[in-house]
Amino acid sequence: MGNFSIKNYFLLCCLLICLLPAVAQVPQPLAHEFRELPDPTKDTLADWTAVANGLQRSFVTVDKRFAKSLPPAIVVMEEESLTGWRGERLSAQLLLWATEDMPETTLQISDLRADDGALLPSDVITARFVRYVMTDEFAGGCGHRKPEDFASSLVADMLDDCKSYDIEARTARPVWITVRIPAEAKPGRYTGEISINTAGQHVKPLRLHVHVLDQLLPEASAWTYHLDQWQHPAAVARVSGTELWSDAHFEALKPVMQLLADAGQKVITTTLNKDPWNVQTYDPYADMIKWVKNTDGSWSYDYTVFDRWVQFMLDLGINKMINCYSIVPWNNEIHYSDQKSKKMVNVSAKPGTAIFEELWTPFLTDFVKHLRAKGWLDRTNIATDERSREEMDAAFALLKKVCPELGVSYADNQKTYQRYPASDDISIAFGHPFSDEDLQRRQSRGLNTTFYICCSDGFPNQFTFSDPAESTYLAWYAEAAGFDGMLRWAFNSWVENPLQDSRFRTWPAGDTYVVYPGGRSSIRYERMLEGVQDYEKIQLVKAQLSRAHRQAERTRLLDAIQRLNQVQRTPSWNADLNMAKKLLNQLSAELPVEK
Repeated sequence: MGNFSIKNYFLLCCLLICLLPAVAQVPQPLAHEFRELPDPTKDTLADWTAVANGLQRSFVTVDKRFAKSLPPAIVVMEEESLTGWRGERLSAQLLLWATEDMPETTLQISDLRADDGALLPSDVITARFVRYVMTDEFAGGCGHRKPEDFASSLVADMLDDCKSYDIEARTARPVWITVRIPAEAKPGRYTGEISINTAGQHVKPLRLHVHVLDQLLPEASAWTYHLDQWQHPAAVARVSGTELWSDAHFEALKPVMQLLADAGQKVITTTLNKDPWNVQTYDPYADMIKWVKNTDGSWSYDYTVFDRWVQFMLDLGINKMINCYSIVPWNNEIHYSDQKSKKMVNVSAKPGTAIFEELWTPFLTDFVKHLRAKGWLDRTNIATDERSREEMDAAFALLKKVCPELGVSYADNQKTYQRYPASDDISIAFGHPFSDEDLQRRQSRGLNTTFYICCSDGFPNQFTFSDPAESTYLAWYAEAAGFDGMLRWAFNSWVENPLQDSRFRTWPAGDTYVVYPGGRSSIRYERMLEGVQDYEKIQLVKAQLSRAHRQAERTRLLDAIQRLNQVQRTPSWNADLNMAKKLLNQLSAELPVEK
């Protein structure tokens, strides 16, 4: 080692060790190419001897997830028929399986043609390989989790954007088919083929039929269903390996948030100070507004990030509400940069205390001025999440005193809405008792009322192990129970490596996100979007039936919807859902075209 002493070598090693945390903080993007985790179940011991040689294929129901290591016990279907409106997005699922390796498997979809020559071009249809991620089980719902204490398995959920897939021997591989019916499509019945190839082996094609009804679904930005899925920009920065709030970060945000806009999202999630949820998630929520206490004791607020984020979301068409979390964060702490001491100061400011009013009053006053200058005041709410009665009362008192112009939004599990019936936007915990009369009064005043699901709700939910149709059921339940829509946290609060493992330290797997990094969709997202579309179709069909004085048909539809007004899993819930969906399409097909 020459003149380099053992002592110096030891000091250098210590220095490098000290530097490791700093190096680890540099964002490292998740690898685009990755292998699924090994199947931990006994399914890997399944007997595949009865499966014929070569690549097998069949259409399968979209209501079921198929195990990776089990030969499917199904009746092979070589044709699938879908029905939808012009402007609607439809889903189908097919399954591939084989006893030997099937490398470089690809799918090609032809144009769909009608008997009269009308065409649905192939570019409105996509086929995406479904990837398996690790999941667990509901068990007790909320609460700290150790992986070894819960049954784990691989579950099909993520829709990947890869062009081909190497199917392993003795495994199954789902493929998700999406049909986007153009708004200008000619009504009629269309047919095309799905061709499958693997390493030069040609497989008999499958046939896809699409019946386009003469009804038009409006664009997502015009949908009435109030979808509120909380966004988490910092998670995108981490998994994409980009600097927080940089140009590259916003570029990485585009495909993720575009999925949200495509689902009809109505709300922009923003933060007012430090992480409102006290770092419950894998990535802390990053500041969007910088608070600065000047040397003379006055306050300054930097809205640069807040403004850019809000405008970014507005440009995507998400423009009904800006919900700002939170005047009552989960630990009642806020922080600011103190110019006199040159330090970040952390303060506990519980609602009702003098320091709470002292810190929030100047900010809220300035915030209102800023929002008014931006033209955003009329759509902005100060938002809170599941806070106590005492905290909410003190917070509302300050808001009424300082900034009555601002709206109020909150997730409510304590019937706060009964004490503050004029609140602009409330979401009631799923299954929590509520009054139908209260909902009707709020709707008559134009106030927004949704329900929300979380880790405590075993059904319906959007965990990675949840039945796919539960994601569709949610919107039908909203219609049946009289809600305007649904709130869910969170859209993209990703765990450490969501591409492989959806489990988290605190809640059932998949609770923290619905879509995947890089703008990858999921079975849960596609079925949720299906339900939102159904909700819009219901409103239009109900109105058309009323104008046509077809009360008997309208009553049939309402009765079918009411069968889904259930907060518990029933033996027939999925069949009831499919029956209602079929009836909705039948009634819409029978209605005369309105000009």
